[in-house]
Amino acid sequence: MNSVGIDVSKGKSMIAVMRPFGEVVCSPFEVTHTSSELSALAKRLKSLDGETRVVMEATGNYHLPIAMVLHEAGIYVSVVNAMLVHDYGNNSLRRAKTDKKDAIKLANYGLDRWLNLPEFSPEEEIRMQLKTCYRQYQQYSKVQTMLRNNLISLLDTVFPGVNRLFSSPVRADGSEKWVDFVETFWHQECVSELSQKAFEKKYQKWCLKHGYYFREAKALEIYTAACGAVGVMPKTETTHLLITQAVSQMKATAAALAELKKEMLRLAESLPEYPVVQKMYGTGPTLGPQLMAEIGDVRRFHSKKALVAFAGIDAPPNDSGQIAGNHKAMSKVGSSALRRTLFLIMGVYLQNAPADEPVYQFMDKKRAEGKPYRVYMMASANKFLRIYYATVKAYLDALEAT
Repeated sequence: MNSVGIDVSKGKSMIAVMRPFGEVVCSPFEVTHTSSELSALAKRLKSLDGETRVVMEATGNYHLPIAMVLHEAGIYVSVVNAMLVHDYGNNSLRRAKTDKKDAIKLANYGLDRWLNLPEFSPEEEIRMQLKTCYRQYQQYSKVQTMLRNNLISLLDTVFPGVNRLFSSPVRADGSEKWVDFVETFWHQECVSELSQKAFEKKYQKWCLKHGYYFREAKALEIYTAACGAVGVMPKTETTHLLITQAVSQMKATAAALAELKKEMLRLAESLPEYPVVQKMYGTGPTLGPQLMAEIGDVRRFHSKKALVAFAGIDAPPNDSGQIAGNHKAMSKVGSSALRRTLFLIMGVYLQNAPADEPVYQFMDKKRAEGKPYRVYMMASANKFLRIYYATVKAYLDALEAT
């Protein structure tokens, strides 16, 4: 048997081939991630005598080109978590690390775990696109938060508190009323230098232009706030430039998020489990696709415990000798994006308090026991995931059977 260890990096990989008892079949050599070199590598590995298995670490997206080419060539490929290999075979006090040593380590790991190596299977195209969309959505959400805080900070110097004057929800295209308002009325003097009647007429025209509902009471509230506000920055072209540029960036990011949300929903609707996921409490058209993106095909997990471990919200035992660990922390070894989505779903349960939902009943029970906030939230997320696994898997199995 031939164990092929591949140490993956960006654009290239180091390959070593080992057999039992330390026999070196191929000394470590480098391959770039080009179509010709990867095809030549697959041909070379297939020409080896005996069964061949390839072992590589999961490294974001870097390992995907070589893993997919070798898999399509009919070679057994196993992509393992880097934590499983990190301390394997370190029988030395010297902390030497090179790509060649790592490739040999992976090859030896493959020999020791030969019978237990999980086989790599490429993710479905739709699920891969959905997951990528969600990851981009997360990145843009972070940027939006930063830009929002920056805009509010600027407005505090020209029109303090203007963002708190509006409570309209975010529109489907990502626009918000307070952002649109400060694009036109970018300084408190843009309001206070007008008479009350003149501002009401101007505000009414603005509402009509942007499709917002006009109320005289709201116009009076804005005018009163502007007259009482103190602008630190003067009403100059420089100030106008700063505000309009911040607004422009904010609106562009919001529009991008709205488009990504639509695309995520479209992709999620094409997956078979979408109807049953939408029926689960707390998901909806926003959190549902996010949850499906991070979990993927639930059938790839052998049990509900495996799914909980993947989310990193399991509590491993912590015993030693005569000491039994009673305070067990969750592992957090898993998908942080999935944990974030679960936390948001649990927030929906906590906010709406659906008394007939088992997850909320469990949450309320733990809260009544005096458990801390994060403890009962993540314990409830654990229960939610178990219900998700059982419900979705049963639904998919039934679809296959018909």
